[in-house]
Amino acid sequence: MRDIVTTHFVSLDGVAEAPGGEPGFRHSGWVFDVPADPAAFENKEREQQEAGAMLMGGRTYEAFSAVWPSMEDFARWNSLPKYVVSSTVTDPQWHDTTVISFDDVAKLKEGDGGPLYVQGSMALTQSLLKAGLVDEVRLMVFPVILGSGRGPFPTDAEDKVALRLVDSTTYANGVQFQVFRPQH
Repeated sequence: MRDIVTTHFVSLDGVAEAPGGEPGFRHSGWVFDVPADPAAFENKEREQQEAGAMLMGGRTYEAFSAVWPSMEDFARWNSLPKYVVSSTVTDPQWHDTTVISFDDVAKLKEGDGGPLYVQGSMALTQSLLKAGLVDEVRLMVFPVILGSGRGPFPTDAEDKVALRLVDSTTYANGVQFQVFRPQH
């Protein structure tokens, strides 16, 4: 069985939208308002090494596939299998990408291989949390309140998702790395 791990950059008020500077968003690039701390990004490197595959939604696929294949920093992500939960992506060009339906995610989770990592893909993360399919939530919490924007957490869930904190690190720049697992 494979774990599903979601990983997000979020503000203190839970916004994950446009952390890296995507055009068209009110607070685009908000992670750059916090001084960089190389130690904080060691977790992102570790995630690349731990991952068995990427799991993403269609919008995230479109954004990542347009940029990541040419970036050396993401070489490991580029070589991994990628699964896109989408009804709009029909002909993926990014190396080793397969389009699946949401119903296929549970079957994929039951298979062999390393963890399935979800980055970005807020709507997919919300659906996975509501369906009880997430094994770990990793957050890079930035010390900024944005006041508006989308986040990775469901706002229409029928029940709460109870989590327990299993790891937390605070970096010199005030960013906290938090790891949560579901309480079962």
